[in-house]
Amino acid sequence: MIQAEVAAFADELRDFRRDIHAHPELSYQEFRTTEKIAERLTAAGLKPRLLEGTGLTVDVGSGPVKCGLRADIDALPLDDLTDTPFASTVPGVAHACGHDVHLTSLMGAALVLNEIDRRQGLGGTIRCIFQPAEEVTPGGALKVINQGVLEDVPVCYALHCDPAVDVGKVGSRIGAITAAGDTVIIRLCGHGGHTSRPHLTEDLVYALGKLAVDLPATLHRLIDPRHAISLVWGAIEAGHAPNVVPGEGQLMGTLRCLDVDGWNQVAEVLPELVDRIAGPYGVEVELEHRRGVPPVVNTEDEVSSAEAAIRRELGPTSVQLTPQSMGGEDFAWYLTHVPGALIRLGTRTPGGRTYDIHQGDLLIDEDALPVAVRVFTALALERLGFHGEP
Repeated sequence: MIQAEVAAFADELRDFRRDIHAHPELSYQEFRTTEKIAERLTAAGLKPRLLEGTGLTVDVGSGPVKCGLRADIDALPLDDLTDTPFASTVPGVAHACGHDVHLTSLMGAALVLNEIDRRQGLGGTIRCIFQPAEEVTPGGALKVINQGVLEDVPVCYALHCDPAVDVGKVGSRIGAITAAGDTVIIRLCGHGGHTSRPHLTEDLVYALGKLAVDLPATLHRLIDPRHAISLVWGAIEAGHAPNVVPGEGQLMGTLRCLDVDGWNQVAEVLPELVDRIAGPYGVEVELEHRRGVPPVVNTEDEVSSAEAAIRRELGPTSVQLTPQSMGGEDFAWYLTHVPGALIRLGTRTPGGRTYDIHQGDLLIDEDALPVAVRVFTALALERLGFHGEP
């Protein structure tokens, strides 16, 4: 049990998280956040490596790297609607996804591991990765991976706040835990005309309607349903008057998938399907398919190892099966290079309200923070071969 080790930093970490929460920064703008983390790690005698732009890594211990631990550090472009004393002081920017908890808990784990290393040696190195820009597509993960953060890293773990799980528990599963997430935009052009003479022009709105209905349905028939393809439109735009056939319009939506093979298959068939559906109406078609992130696919051995470590630390009933999410998470890019797992961190007060992430009113039970530090630390110690008291 490392609870006592974590307790020594609990008050400091709570205050640090509140400070970060009050001063959120958007993707690739996390300069203050990076500086604050680096200052604290340096004060502990560690040697953080600043990444290009924003973000940093720090190695704790010596010898071969045994494990990577990753936390994202950016905030979201929305207003903080809470009334806490540490609510965002930046209009239109808020830590409404829990990244302030992620980064603070990873920093806490680095401090705890550093103390253990000072006392008795870790017998290996743990690399802590503080990654910028998770909230943009295709994610800051690609940029930091290209800077060598996974060099010599054999396995990597991440935590993500889950306000549907009680504090003191975590959610886990083998296989896909999040989905691939792409943006699909289809633009149609025609000559336009009068609604009394649709046969003399391209009936653009009708063509948009056919695409809106038929494209998702056709994808479900052409691609194995076990890939869990989801194409959902968020906006349809065309026209300004009831008796005018417009000359242009567009559909905008998101394409999600729980399987890498299905994700790649969709990319191949989508252009042909769009042309096939819109073709009879004579409109010009422009398809913009913005590839996002692949699904996060947790590997079996790493999930088993993580669950064993967490149960030893938090108790035998602390791990529960978490449902798959159709949301995207750029930690997926790490797992295209090394095995690993994304673990859901419970942040709901037992018996309290279930909040949702990416909402300005999100409240996280602060008791989740020391739990997160314990989880990160337990995952690291498991990979280092500690199975008793550190």
